[in-house]
Amino acid sequence: MSIAYTILVRTLIGLHDSSSELVKAIGSDSKGKISLICYLVAMPAVYVSPYISLGLYLLVAIIWLMPDSRVEKVIEH
Repeated sequence: MSIAYTILVRTLIGLHDSSSELVKAIGSDSKGKISLICYLVAMPAVYVSPYISLGLYLLVAIIWLMPDSRVEKVIEH
């Protein structure tokens, strides 16, 4: 999921110039990058401890449950 999301975001950014409202709204996409890193770390971490993987998956869910106001900020301006 996270890999597909990252590909989608990079493709959308590539289709628009840097002054586009979409590019401004996405910004650095820190939530997407953190999610991808957590998933990539969680997969091999399951062999060390399933609890580490479970914690990372839970962290990603919590990150995305928090409201993301990036789009609203750009639209209001």
